[in-house]
Amino acid sequence: MTLIEHVYEFRNRLGISLLAIVVTTVFGYIWFGTPFFGFPSLGDVLKEPYCSLPASIRPELAADGSCRLLGTTPFDQFMLRLKVGATAGVILACPVWLYQLWGFITPALLKNERRYAMSFVSVAAVLFVTGAVLAYLIIPQALNFLLSIGTEIQVTALTGSSYFSLVVNLIIIFGVSFLIPLIVVALNFAGVVTYAMLAKSRRGLIFGLFVFAAIATPGQDPISMLSLAFALTLLFEAAIQICRFNDRRKERKRAAEGWDSWDPDAPSPIDTTPSDIGGPSDIGGPSRVDGPSEVDGPSRVDTPAPATTRTATTPQPQERRPEPPVSGFDDIT
Repeated sequence: MTLIEHVYEFRNRLGISLLAIVVTTVFGYIWFGTPFFGFPSLGDVLKEPYCSLPASIRPELAADGSCRLLGTTPFDQFMLRLKVGATAGVILACPVWLYQLWGFITPALLKNERRYAMSFVSVAAVLFVTGAVLAYLIIPQALNFLLSIGTEIQVTALTGSSYFSLVVNLIIIFGVSFLIPLIVVALNFAGVVTYAMLAKSRRGLIFGLFVFAAIATPGQDPISMLSLAFALTLLFEAAIQICRFNDRRKERKRAAEGWDSWDPDAPSPIDTTPSDIGGPSDIGGPSRVDGPSEVDGPSRVDTPAPATTRTATTPQPQERRPEPPVSGFDDIT
């Protein structure tokens, strides 16, 4: 496949992915305020952590006493709905654009590389969903901590834009952060890092995870920060143990093949015993009984055998005929 054909294929796959995202974004825009098939609307699902807070720390902005968020500009409703719908559209269209991405890179991978890549993609999807669910579960506790500070002086009225931005960012950050241990395992399988290196730097890496959690969490509250840090620590320890088993498997394989028994300072053993090449082989040429060999001559077309069967007989010596005399010379004999 030429470079231009690769560009055309990338254009077609990118167009299919964008078209799927547009369709799912329209669906997410409608789903934001409309329930489907017995499921609550997307806005109610994302608003549930805020509405689960005690009424003493969130103001009642609606006349009927229902749970509502605050909007300060005329375009807040439309932009909020569009942003949430676009985010939902990208997530809902992930099977389509992931399939297009997989179809574009698959021809460049070997069979075992495809198997490993498919396994890592499947595990990555599970880890991302796990992190998103954990973020959704800790949002009420984080908001309760943030909004309950100083309630005797003021009551915080959250705008829809600020609240949904916090929820979406927290879900995405948790989901992406849960992929860090998987990257460590991938580097170990590729031979970049070893279990000994990870075990030696375990304390420093755990401290780095806590620093990363403190910087990455958008809520700036200790609950979300500690939840992300402890979850990443557990996943990172599991990744270290996986690297440990993988290194042991590699060591057993090297020991079975004899690689570790050689001295690195000694030359590799070379067998100087000559090998038996055997005698000449039969090339399957034509039989000498039928005539001279035509190996070097032009190829001949096989003709059907005659109806009569020819039996092999012992060639008889032929009688030699006298040659006629040559004119101009006398017959001495």
